Amino acid sequence: MEKEIDKLRRAVQSAKAQGFVVEEDEEMHSQMQSPVVNSVYAHTRNPSLMGSDEAVSSLLHLKRGGSYTLPRIARELEDIRLTEDAERQLFEEFFTFYHPFLPFLNPTQSPDQYYQQLSLLYWAIISVAARRYAPDPTLLTQLSAPLTRLLWQTIGDVPQSYYAVKALCLLCTWPLPTSTTSSDPTHILCGVMMKTATGIGLHRPNHINDFSRVAIDLNTEQLHDRVKTWAVCNIVAQTIGTGYGQPASTIYDWTLAVRPGDAGPFALTPELEARLQIERFCDKVSKEMYSNASDPRGVAGDEHRAMLMRVYRREFQELQASVLSQNLPPFVTLHLRAAGLHLRLAGFFDSHQTPGYMDDLMGLWRATRSFLELILNGDPNAGDGGIRGDYFLRYATNYIQQMLVAAGFALLKLLRSFFAKSVDSERGRTLFHRTVEAIRTTSVIQNDLNWRLAELMVQIWNGARIESHNSPFSDNMGEIDDSLQLKVRCRHSMSLVFDSIWHWREEYQARGRGTLDALKQPTKPDSANESSAASSTHMDSTLMPSHGMPASLNIPTSSGGLTPNGGSGLVSTGAGGQNSMLAMSYDYNDVWDPTHWMLDGLLDFNYTFVPPLEGA
Repeated sequence: MEKEIDKLRRAVQSAKAQGFVVEEDEEMHSQMQSPVVNSVYAHTRNPSLMGSDEAVSSLLHLKRGGSYTLPRIARELEDIRLTEDAERQLFEEFFTFYHPFLPFLNPTQSPDQYYQQLSLLYWAIISVAARRYAPDPTLLTQLSAPLTRLLWQTIGDVPQSYYAVKALCLLCTWPLPTSTTSSDPTHILCGVMMKTATGIGLHRPNHINDFSRVAIDLNTEQLHDRVKTWAVCNIVAQTIGTGYGQPASTIYDWTLAVRPGDAGPFALTPELEARLQIERFCDKVSKEMYSNASDPRGVAGDEHRAMLMRVYRREFQELQASVLSQNLPPFVTLHLRAAGLHLRLAGFFDSHQTPGYMDDLMGLWRATRSFLELILNGDPNAGDGGIRGDYFLRYATNYIQQMLVAAGFALLKLLRSFFAKSVDSERGRTLFHRTVEAIRTTSVIQNDLNWRLAELMVQIWNGARIESHNSPFSDNMGEIDDSLQLKVRCRHSMSLVFDSIWHWREEYQARGRGTLDALKQPTKPDSANESSAASSTHMDSTLMPSHGMPASLNIPTSSGGLTPNGGSGLVSTGAGGQNSMLAMSYDYNDVWDPTHWMLDGLLDFNYTFVPPLEGA
């Protein structure tokens, strides 16, 4: 550094010798403008690793009596370095936008306290907040691989801290982006979460010493925090069971029993108590409707299911009256309507001879509309200014996104059947188009799973529109039949989604009537002329997304990658980017679920570069 300073001084003396007159302030200014000194500080991730040029500049600035402020690094995870300002912003975003969906952490606790409790919990919060982090839209993609390694390292060490359970609750509710759904570990992580929780005695918080090698004396606050965490574990586990169409690994026992008027450590907030009641209802529906030991697929018989539907309809009405009477936040109402949709989706298992068949379909129609209208329009009566619809969509949990997709397929199936004559089909058409756009809005990165499922819906919709155009509507959709029944029946209420994908594969992709190759470029709207809709790979005009792909993207290269074209916000994978999420290789052979064999051969290209979602 002394040599660099001497060099600069000699340069100034040489200038003076040539006749230039330099005042002291001008001298220092000219030194600061030196190419050596004028280093780019924004790229200095760690002040302890500054180069000599930056150190010289710092010394020169201090010589002028200033206080040179470099960005201070708060935390590091492998090559990810987080400044204090970014840390503060991310924590604020998490507790402002995401935490209301699952309010169980302490907003008054500092980021440093969360890190001291468990680094995985700290980085889990950061990863959730990074989903829509405008200052750096690539942060989530960059963070995915290091956080995944930290996650499995923590699990491999057999965690004995309930802070690890909290971290798993977050990572199961807002999963990290995955390259394929067959590699989606959420269902596995849910099992780890529940087993870790019971292993350390969260389900028996007042007898915690039965699960510990050392004596633990919990105060009232610590006991309450463990009860709350155990309640959230069951809420998360139930939403995963419902959203993935799998048996839930929940345990509803004495610890989570409803105790009206109880103000002790076992009492939950009204929001969490209501959420727990809603998820307990979903659990009963799944176990009774889809866990029939006498059926190889576990589905209850038609008569039994019709009886259960009547029972659970009344129970849902009582639950709805109880929840709505408490004036709880709209997040609770949203999950209540999702539970109603979960119940009513059983209507697709009925035959047309089932008693009350049309009434059940009408109930399904109303439940679908009720859920969609809340998530699309928001709740104008909630708090100051209400909750806008795009709020729900931008920050939605994985479960809400899955129910949104199920609602979209429900609309699609009902409106392309005989049932369409029983409702306002034009209103339903508009709602379906808005739902497609909403599913795209939930995408964290473009061309991810939800984006492609929306395109698949469009192709089925346009294909059915062409069929109805070629055949008279009254002849096609006048007679009540069993065309709404599902072939896929082992995935609980989400069987509809898998059945719809099967339908697309058999009726469209296999026959060359549909392909997802259209997603290599922005989808273009159809011509207004109905007869020109021969290509079912395009949307009609109301389905054009409000935001297309960034103009800076090129067509995929021969190697399958997308290359930046000078656009801002794009980041290359770098030298080490091929090892995992940093260079996501999207294989859409498995569009929705680990049963990826269902969709083999969907696409013949992979992404090695994933652009951030525009405006995210």
